[in-house]
Amino acid sequence: MEKKLWKDHCVLLNKDEENELEIFGYKTQGWRRVFCTAGYILSCGALLLLFYWRPEWDVWANCIRCSLEEADIVLLRTTDEFQRYTRKKVTWIDLSTLALPFGSNSDGPLVADKDSVINRAVMKPQLKIRCIQVQKIRYIWDFSVKEFKKVGSLEDSNTCHSIHHKFGAGLTREEQKIRQLVCGPNAIEVEIRPIWKLLFKEILNPFYVFQAFTLTLWLSQGYIEYSMAIIILSIISVGLTVYDLRQQSTKLHDLVEEHNKVQVTVCTKSEGCKELESCYLVPGDLFLLDGKKLSLPCDAVLIDGSCIVNEGMLTGESVPVTKTPLPLVESLMPWKTHSMEDYRRHVLFCGTEVIQTKATGKGPARAIVLQTGFNTAKGDLVRSILYPKPVNFKLYRDAFKFIVGLSVIGVFGLIYTVCVFVSHGKPVADVVTMALLLLTAAVPPAIPAALTTGTVYAQRRLKKKKIFCISPQRINICGQINLVCFDKTGTLTEDGLDLWGIIPSEGSRFQKIHKFPSSTPLPWGPVCGAMASCHSLVVLDKKIQGDPLDLKMFEGTHWEIEDSSTAQDGADALNICVVRPGLKASSAPVEGIAILHQFPFSSGLQRMSVVSQKIGEEQYDLYMKGAPEIVSSFCRQDTVPVNFLKELKTYTSQGFRVIALAHKVLNLGKDVDVRNLEREEAESGLVFLGLLVMENRLKQETKPVLRELAAAHIRSVMVTGDNLQTAITVARNAGMIHTGSKVILIEAKEPEGSAPASIAWLLAEDCKANTAAPCVCANTEEKITLEGETCNYHFAMNGKSYQVITKYFYNLLPKILMNATVFARMSPGQKSSLVEEFQKLDYYVGMCGDGANDCGALKMAHAGISLSEQEASVASPFTSQIPNIQCVPELIREGRAALVASFAVVKYLTLYGLIQFVGTALLFWQLQIFGNYQYLIQDVIITLLVCLTMSLTEAYPKLAPYRPPGQLISPPLLLSIILNVCFTIAMQTCGFLLVKQQPWYVALASQRHCSPGNQTVSPTSPGENGTSSGAQSTVLSYEDTTLWPLSSINCIIVAFVFSKGKPFRKPIYTNYVFSVLLALQLAICLFLFFADIDAVYSGMQFLCTPVIWRVYVLLMLLVTFCVSFFTEDVILQNKHLWLLIKAWFGYQSNSQYRKWQRMLQSDPSWPPVNAKDFEAKSTDEIYINPTYEHSNE
Repeated sequence: MEKKLWKDHCVLLNKDEENELEIFGYKTQGWRRVFCTAGYILSCGALLLLFYWRPEWDVWANCIRCSLEEADIVLLRTTDEFQRYTRKKVTWIDLSTLALPFGSNSDGPLVADKDSVINRAVMKPQLKIRCIQVQKIRYIWDFSVKEFKKVGSLEDSNTCHSIHHKFGAGLTREEQKIRQLVCGPNAIEVEIRPIWKLLFKEILNPFYVFQAFTLTLWLSQGYIEYSMAIIILSIISVGLTVYDLRQQSTKLHDLVEEHNKVQVTVCTKSEGCKELESCYLVPGDLFLLDGKKLSLPCDAVLIDGSCIVNEGMLTGESVPVTKTPLPLVESLMPWKTHSMEDYRRHVLFCGTEVIQTKATGKGPARAIVLQTGFNTAKGDLVRSILYPKPVNFKLYRDAFKFIVGLSVIGVFGLIYTVCVFVSHGKPVADVVTMALLLLTAAVPPAIPAALTTGTVYAQRRLKKKKIFCISPQRINICGQINLVCFDKTGTLTEDGLDLWGIIPSEGSRFQKIHKFPSSTPLPWGPVCGAMASCHSLVVLDKKIQGDPLDLKMFEGTHWEIEDSSTAQDGADALNICVVRPGLKASSAPVEGIAILHQFPFSSGLQRMSVVSQKIGEEQYDLYMKGAPEIVSSFCRQDTVPVNFLKELKTYTSQGFRVIALAHKVLNLGKDVDVRNLEREEAESGLVFLGLLVMENRLKQETKPVLRELAAAHIRSVMVTGDNLQTAITVARNAGMIHTGSKVILIEAKEPEGSAPASIAWLLAEDCKANTAAPCVCANTEEKITLEGETCNYHFAMNGKSYQVITKYFYNLLPKILMNATVFARMSPGQKSSLVEEFQKLDYYVGMCGDGANDCGALKMAHAGISLSEQEASVASPFTSQIPNIQCVPELIREGRAALVASFAVVKYLTLYGLIQFVGTALLFWQLQIFGNYQYLIQDVIITLLVCLTMSLTEAYPKLAPYRPPGQLISPPLLLSIILNVCFTIAMQTCGFLLVKQQPWYVALASQRHCSPGNQTVSPTSPGENGTSSGAQSTVLSYEDTTLWPLSSINCIIVAFVFSKGKPFRKPIYTNYVFSVLLALQLAICLFLFFADIDAVYSGMQFLCTPVIWRVYVLLMLLVTFCVSFFTEDVILQNKHLWLLIKAWFGYQSNSQYRKWQRMLQSDPSWPPVNAKDFEAKSTDEIYINPTYEHSNE
């Protein structure tokens, strides 16, 4: 019973999606509410504040557990490692207000689409629906499966046929109304958050609440100046944060607002078509695309006609994409599975722009609304900005642990103060305030503000280098990166390809190569026809636009595209793109070619084809171009040259990009509609035409950057959609794979029939282009060795093999990833998966790509950098406007500098708190305290300025071969703090005790004047003093005068010692502001201590001491400085010493990848070469067949 209740009480929302949540049901209970309200009043709102920080406590206190069906409050918990809670109210949607048609109260479905979740969510006969809204998305309660279901999109279970059939004629007016009420408006509304809300949210941060408490205490003690300084600083800091958040909110609001009010023509079943504002669209609506330029207000699936869309807003690539209608087929599979990963070519995404539409004979192009509002692709992007994934970085958690640790020390101080003051019989009010004063002294309230200044400075420096950042807290994480994945085309290599040559094929033999650029134009023939017509180029504003590869190929023919807007035959010409020979083209017996239909390119299929017709002729042609391996598989084998693979390898191994072309004459009747051709049927039995060879040059910055990363022991991995052989060659040329290194190709195959899944390891020799023999060599005599970081072998594989390995050989994956350098033919999904697998091995992964198909991976990585012209690409945390990979080492350098700076600031603030704590505790021993101005100089003139300027030191230009420590709570750091605190305690205690031993010392001194003649003070007899002073001063004493310079100058010493320069930051003297400030602060402290000016002494509440004593105090400080500097620089920051200590204690890194490295080093059978393994059915073991050799295949 208990188990059943738990099952009803808790379910998963968005199972297996990125934003998966656990949802718990609760019911409010009256008497609990009463108790909580009483608690709020009695605690003066403190309980309310606690509940604001911990919403789950609020729910547990006010409500009782129940099943989700009865719940009026739900508690949501994220399933990541943070487990953050949010509380939501369950609301009701009332449909009875709508004038529904007669009979809807009976058992008939409310919405015509039987599969719709709306039908299963309506409570009959009240016609009510329960719903919750989470992160802008609405969920309604589905009674049949007892869980909350997303609403605002068409069900994925629809087949192609049912979409055409159910929605092809539009919805009825009533159904539109119901859907509008249930799904909400189709708008991506980002409210500009009111300033008071932002202000409250910022001020109620636990840090600021603690700060407010501290300030109240200090103000009550008359410590006004410093309190005012902190208040002003906090106001500035809060003001800046609020201003920044408000700016972001406004920017985002403006970005999405324009698409909420677009006019669209919507068709309903009974009333025909009429104009409507886009916010009234609902999933299932049918709307027309009538040729006007249009920003799409929703996600829709095209069912009729075709159109050209600019998806730059989503992908960052402003290459026009052609969309084709969803086929009308009788298939039982859901439409997305039917179109495989290629369903996107039928979908028009929200926020993208329709540039051109092509109507059909039936009238204008038509589309059905798939998703509205925040369910759309654009809504998803906006949500990922509004609710970013929390960055799990130890620094912030450690900073919190630190503050807790300091609070514990503060509590000890509190107990100590109570004991001392009570034993002296002081009044309770004094005891309480003094005890709290010492508690707050240990915890510096500036830690959170100081941590942000470091990242703000780093962000400013990055901006100067044209690197923009939308998630500043990730800058610190960049300091930990130790593996970077690069996309190839456009990132490592030049964006455009240059046409290098074409190798025609006739009668299953390759002919002589035609080089480009050449004096003679390409002769007319099927190859020229394919190059002129097999592309998706369009003419927009008198300019040919489209995929750069298509553009280069077309330019090579010297043909021209006719601008469709100038075409004569009116509407019908919209369908057809016509190409004609230009002036420089070779003479052709045709007037031109009309491209009638396209099967567009997709990275999943790796091919595209077009159906065309020569003008004035009746026969139809189909041309195909794509990846050579794919295209040749669609050709009749007798037309493919025997030496096809060898020839292909010759070029790919030299780093050329190779595309294959093929052709077929289609035997169609006269008045056939080519748009209804089945792709599978049309693309078969083709004639192989030849290979198009394109040159893809490395960018000049690529090699030096990769060399720099390798020198810094940062791994580089190539993840590309290109051919494997080309990728390996580029990796060799770029220096990712060193000259002496071996490349092992991994080929994994799915199980076929009775044969289990297999994985083969082939040694790829460094082929010379002229050798005739195939290049898989079988000499297993050479033993491949692993030496520490650098290995002399690299694995390379394609996306298909990667997929098979993750599915059938998952236990081999970590071993392979340890040395895999090239991943080719990877789909966008596989790229994200690969980044995630690397992260599982405890790598900090950076990803650098050009933003188009790398969106997922850029988001998944610890630091994604997209190279794009836009200032901030929504796809990734970082955007570099300079389109080469120089930004990667720049970012890592800045990240390391920011990380080290953050650590330094935290260390400094901790020590400053503890130095003050020790000094104050010593003075409390005799019921005294530092004077207001004494505190003021330590707090404002020293600490505040140090915190603001310490992080200004720039990054060191050379990347060190190791990373800065990633944890605050690590031995060197903790030791550094503990030792420095010990030095402070020793020095201050010495000063405190020694001053009592001096011959001129008086316990109750009141004389502060220095007699001008001699510098020694004549001791007054205690008796006299006692009568003159009457009561003891809380500040004036020789101990105070001695401890103040000791603690103040100690703060300056610590600031200097902790501002370490090399290897991650430039030396301290390059930070001019900071260096000058330290010198000035030191000068001020010495002046106040040594100046024999009565006004200064009375203001500072000092007593005059003999000069020789002041010199002793300076000597103590000098000794402390030397000891501290020596300890920090020679011992704690000494990398070699720590390595020796680690070796001595046998300490080994716990990172997964280090463990695997150690295992593989001691494994003699790794890596397998020229072997083949099979998936073992029963056990997890994998059988390796050592005798299996690859002969010349």
